[in-house]
Amino acid sequence: MHFTVQPSTVTNAKVTVPGDKSISHRALMLGGIAEGQTTVSGFLAGEDCLATLATMTAMGVEVEQPSATEITIQGVGLRGLVEPAQDLDLGNSGTAMRLMAGLLCGQSFTSVLTGDASLTSRPMQRVISPLGLMGASIDSNEGRPPLTVRGDAALRGIDYTLPVASAQVKSAILLAGLYADGITTVKEPAITRDHTERMLGAMGVEVDRTDRRISMRGHQTLTGGNIQVPADLSSASFIMLAALLSDSADVLIEGVGVNPTRTGVIDILQAMGGDIGLENARLFGEEPIADIRVRSSTLHGGPVDPALVSLAIDEFPVLFVAAAAARGKTEFAGIGELRVKESDRIAAMSTGLRALGIQVDETQDGATVYGGPFRGGEVESHGDHRVAMSLAVAGTIAGGTVTVNDVAAVNTSFPGFASCLADLGVSIQ
Repeated sequence: MHFTVQPSTVTNAKVTVPGDKSISHRALMLGGIAEGQTTVSGFLAGEDCLATLATMTAMGVEVEQPSATEITIQGVGLRGLVEPAQDLDLGNSGTAMRLMAGLLCGQSFTSVLTGDASLTSRPMQRVISPLGLMGASIDSNEGRPPLTVRGDAALRGIDYTLPVASAQVKSAILLAGLYADGITTVKEPAITRDHTERMLGAMGVEVDRTDRRISMRGHQTLTGGNIQVPADLSSASFIMLAALLSDSADVLIEGVGVNPTRTGVIDILQAMGGDIGLENARLFGEEPIADIRVRSSTLHGGPVDPALVSLAIDEFPVLFVAAAAARGKTEFAGIGELRVKESDRIAAMSTGLRALGIQVDETQDGATVYGGPFRGGEVESHGDHRVAMSLAVAGTIAGGTVTVNDVAAVNTSFPGFASCLADLGVSIQ
């Protein structure tokens, strides 16, 4: 499966994008171990979240899905999960794998977490190590999945400083901390997305958050409720990019999550000269949302503030394309974490942009992108949904046809991506 994109002009439009993937994962997991019913609207019915849904039902959680974006979860309580009959396949989702490892190490049964070829190549030792300090027993394939999480562990709270800023590792520790004796504390080297802490608080768990230190007492009860999932800022970033790169577009993206631990992509694009504004700010429960208005802009390069990296870690493929379309050069540093995502995103984006005529210099933890004209060409996504979508948007301003290969993974996070771009006037097949 591939995308074929012709040079296109984005039109003025009002659009929506699918629900937030990070929040959808957490709603399923926390709703499943809560007491009572949790109703979720705006759920992302992408392949990653559907894998998490299947995993929770395999452990005895009843989930009804009256529509693609609505689910009802009958919580079984903190100790109500049951042993699955087979291995738990989490597809392509590193988020689900790492969070589920934390959730399952406090259960009374043994379970095996596996996934597709991409997921089973990704590093999990960063989760295994702190969970081991809590008393968990997890076997792996030299630090990679499959993970065998052995039950009946007597977990204890720890005071742990993350060596690398990671919301996934932080969340795994906090989920294990629900089953641990004493206090579990996580200290972050930089602020990361805080959806887990917000949702725990909304479900009645006392979480102490001071600066970059999060503490929680174990064995607290979660109470089900109503969760509204905002539109995913990561998905919205591709629409933002298309609008910014067009000649004269004015695009409004409605109801997008603008949690301040996620808005680094907006900050960076604004610093590059992007005309981006937030309108109609409001709350969905604990989560801030807004409509995002984006107008076509002339972007300029420059050094990107490393302090914003952890607030935009999933959006760097978008930022690579923005940098390639900007005047001058853009320098990214401190982004080594991108090398262990669904692909090596530094290498994948550098190779893809070079194939389209852009000069990119790589380092181990960064890159320098030199702005210039895009030519047509054929590029590889390396099975990475964000790489595929970013390079597809690059095709809208290329000098000829751009073909992006291996794009099936786009359905993990943004089902309907191509039709959304087409609605904006993009010629994409």
